[in-house]
Amino acid sequence: MIVFVRAVTLVSQACGVVAGLLIAASVVIVCQMVFARYVLNENTIWQTDFVTYSLVAATFIGSPYVLMTRGHVNVDVVPLYVSQRMRYRLALVAAFLSLFFALAMSVLTFMFWHEAWENAWVSDTMWRARLWIPYAAMPIGLGILSLQYIADVINLVSGREPPFGLAPRQDDRS
Repeated sequence: MIVFVRAVTLVSQACGVVAGLLIAASVVIVCQMVFARYVLNENTIWQTDFVTYSLVAATFIGSPYVLMTRGHVNVDVVPLYVSQRMRYRLALVAAFLSLFFALAMSVLTFMFWHEAWENAWVSDTMWRARLWIPYAAMPIGLGILSLQYIADVINLVSGREPPFGLAPRQDDRS
């Protein structure tokens, strides 16, 4: 199990790097687009599509890294005021519900990607981008997100991580 968790951690870290590179590339392309449009007075054909697809891909591919680092928005009012045992139960329920959602979305987005692949979908813009390429970010990101949820459950059950990342309160330790 430790090998699985370490492997998923490495993949999630790689996803974070890829997401960061996609965002950086989008920033550079936006700057190039502004320069080409307003300084050189040229048309921009592919830049808007590239930036849109890259930012969406960064969102999906970066999601496992965000989960791993607990960088997501977390409403922890209830876990703050319940016992450590109840925190553990709430964390398990939340992790399994989230895992179920991520798995369901992985399957659905894979089917969507496959339809784009089989039917050779292209964008409606002049660039005519093959849509299976940007659509691949959805099942890839959600599939790895599912693996990260499994790793989080393993860490929670084995005691390597406290529920919701919250250390036990003083009155829970006695």
